[in-house]
Amino acid sequence: MASAISTELIDNERVRVTEWKFRPGESTGFHRHEFDYVVVPMTTGDLLLKDSDGDQVVRIEAGVPYFKELGVEHDVINPSESDDVIFVEVEIK
Repeated sequence: MASAISTELIDNERVRVTEWKFRPGESTGFHRHEFDYVVVPMTTGDLLLKDSDGDQVVRIEAGVPYFKELGVEHDVINPSESDDVIFVEVEIK
């Protein structure tokens, strides 16, 4: 599976901000979040989340942020066959 493109925008002592771009079928790879984080979707679309509880498709809406606490372990995949998904992730150190 192809890897999503991550572009680090800011990384300092307080936050790390990363833009994620997923073409159809691309994923982050399985990972664990070491910080609390906020995701700000830049596009509207579906994401497939794979974790120890199984698979879940979630809908993200452009401009509608959400928050998660540290410790989340998952793989994030764009399940679309035609649409890119883009979001900005802000990790709070």
